[in-house]
Amino acid sequence: MTLSLSDPTWYPIASSEDLPFRHVYQGQLLGRELAVWRADDGNVNVWENRCLHRGVRLSIGINEGGELKCQYHGWRYANRSAGCTYIPAHPADAPARLIQNRTYPVREAFGLVWSAANDDIPFAPFPGAEAGDWFALRPMPVNAAPEDVLAALAGLAPDDQPADLLPGLAIRSGGTIYFVQPVDAGRAVIRGLLPSQPDAATLRHYNETLSKLRDRLERAAARKPSPAPLQPAFDKVSADLATMPDIPIPRGNTLPVVVRRKWTSADGVIGFELAARDGHLPTFQPGAHIDLHLPNGMIRQYSITNGPGELMSYIIGVKAESASKGGSKVLVDSVREGDVLAISEPRNNFPLRRDATRTVLIAGGIGITPLLSMARFLDKSSLPYELHYFTRAGEQVAFRGELEALHGKVILHTGRPRTEIGSTIAAALGEWSFAQHVYVCGPGPMLETVRATAAAQGWPDESIHFEYFKNDKVIDDSSAFDVELARSAMTLHIPAGKTIMEVMREAGLTVPSSCEQGACGTCLTTVMEGEVDHQDVYLNNSEKASNTCMMTCVSRAKSARLVLDI
Repeated sequence: MTLSLSDPTWYPIASSEDLPFRHVYQGQLLGRELAVWRADDGNVNVWENRCLHRGVRLSIGINEGGELKCQYHGWRYANRSAGCTYIPAHPADAPARLIQNRTYPVREAFGLVWSAANDDIPFAPFPGAEAGDWFALRPMPVNAAPEDVLAALAGLAPDDQPADLLPGLAIRSGGTIYFVQPVDAGRAVIRGLLPSQPDAATLRHYNETLSKLRDRLERAAARKPSPAPLQPAFDKVSADLATMPDIPIPRGNTLPVVVRRKWTSADGVIGFELAARDGHLPTFQPGAHIDLHLPNGMIRQYSITNGPGELMSYIIGVKAESASKGGSKVLVDSVREGDVLAISEPRNNFPLRRDATRTVLIAGGIGITPLLSMARFLDKSSLPYELHYFTRAGEQVAFRGELEALHGKVILHTGRPRTEIGSTIAAALGEWSFAQHVYVCGPGPMLETVRATAAAQGWPDESIHFEYFKNDKVIDDSSAFDVELARSAMTLHIPAGKTIMEVMREAGLTVPSSCEQGACGTCLTTVMEGEVDHQDVYLNNSEKASNTCMMTCVSRAKSARLVLDI
């Protein structure tokens, strides 16, 4: 037979025992090196064995349970998807969605881990697989061509029971099944399965038999010309992907999800588990949110609370508000378990740095949702953090079980008088020192208190990270001005009562957006000339003072003309 890099046959590449807790195993198949690792949720990953940054082997990386971390420059990749979740050289940015390692199909069965070069054929057990209590023998590496190894294994069969060839490089000799793992054109691994649990004498017999077979094959191979090794191709990844802004996700691009579970997480907070209909959901980073398309046509944004590598479903928390305009009310009152909804791919305008010496997380009410995800990521990486969660009463603490499972410093502030909240926040923050960061999410007044308190205690703007769920400011849209779009060679007049975004869309331009109220940052645009009238709650004070960017969904111009990099 001729080995092919695109061979769709499934081969065993490791034993289940090769994947102990938090270990990474180097597998090999058809000339490719593979990083094989089991996540804490039991999922086995088979990836191309290289970091996309500098090509360092991921098999020497760190298995953190939900992510695999490269030892060289610390790039992290998510369980299941192999999508990059963190780049230490750019700690303030969420990695572009295009940074994703190559994955290979995987199954675990009969004490072995199986993979293939591609997904062209489904995994199928060997004939008679259901009839035995299979035991995997110790693998036997052989420096010989895989087809020669298979032929030699056929010779082990007794004369009265000739060997049966099975699909792929496999053979049944007596009750034993032998599989030949084609490492390369001139290398293989023999993996055997016994139909029942053996005793020590039986294991010794098989070890001696296969050792003698290996020695004979390698002596014969040494007398032959060495076959040319297989040459797998590797996709190059541009270094620009590490720093480029993520490609905007059009509002029309959606993924179907099933409401697997709906429950009361706390008084006034409903939890929803949104599961993939097939396979896993896209990679996300802590602080990310999704657009959820509701049955009444509305689109609302909800933060993902998941921990690292949890991609089979997203869990969100929804505040049940009696004054809702139809968003949360539809979810709480109308959506049921089993319903199919549409979501966007995750976006992240509230990314978590993991290079801090101290991380302070401050949540108010439903603002716990993005910070819970951050705490879970920090927890898995054994990084120091403090989570302060403010609620009016103990029964309003959302996701209590998940909070109790954290190992970091989690402090619940329940029923604290308004007069004490400011001093409590000040004590939680303390005086700033280098490499400390604070993240806050919750009601507008709380965010303003944290930002003002942090500034008063010496925290610089770049160390204060915040996310508003909505913009409570009264928008003044009474001004009229012109906008020049430098790259589009177009000048538009923005009349009173219309936003820059609305006028650009009327002119036929595709404009990325999400909340359209100046809170999420999706429509962030570079300003080249003119003075901006900032009316958003996304930019910090330094960013607004720089006059170099703006939100086209709510902000306007103080000058008669703006020049935007669009």
